[in-house]
Amino acid sequence: MNNARFTFFLLLLVIATPLSSQETYKPVNDINEFKSRLSGMSASTLSIAADFVQEKNLSVLSDKIISKGKFYFKKENNIRWEYTEPYKYLIIISNNQLFTKDEKGQKQYDIQSNKMFQEMNKFITGCINGEILKNTKDYRIEYYENPHKYYVKLIPYSEKIKQMLNEVHIYFNKSDLSVDAIKMVEAEGDYTKIDFINKKMNIEIPVEKFNFK
Repeated sequence: MNNARFTFFLLLLVIATPLSSQETYKPVNDINEFKSRLSGMSASTLSIAADFVQEKNLSVLSDKIISKGKFYFKKENNIRWEYTEPYKYLIIISNNQLFTKDEKGQKQYDIQSNKMFQEMNKFITGCINGEILKNTKDYRIEYYENPHKYYVKLIPYSEKIKQMLNEVHIYFNKSDLSVDAIKMVEAEGDYTKIDFINKKMNIEIPVEKFNFK
């Protein structure tokens, strides 16, 4: 697997809760109202800062892999994933550049020169701001709700996408339409999920958070 494909697959695994058996969802009563509210939220959201807990479930392992860290988003398309436990790993997307850093070193890629990275950037940003729900060409989209959350399931049409992803689940908090969790289910049934906690919307985030160092 080349470096570009590996980094793309890693980022797909990074941004990702399974549907809890304790939560009952039903089809959304008014999809247009949900989309309208989500569009308004997306337009008014300038920044997001949150802690996250990532759970990775692999069939070949008996225990789940738990990681923790910090997440930052700032318009337009500035994203920082900062893993702090149990290891340190950094991913930054900004100014059409992708930057990764760990204890072994750092790498930088030009997103515009690589169609795969362009699609990855569009996918990640779309999951965060809800724009991905407009992509009915690549995904069949199902809408569900309970008293507290909207739950949206995306099933890819593309065989190429299906080789990596079987489903994408996005959970929106009904109170403010922010993303509570995202889940990626791989073709083999393994999944990665991330719960966003301690979310802070529209706070000032220093531009230095998205600098490559």
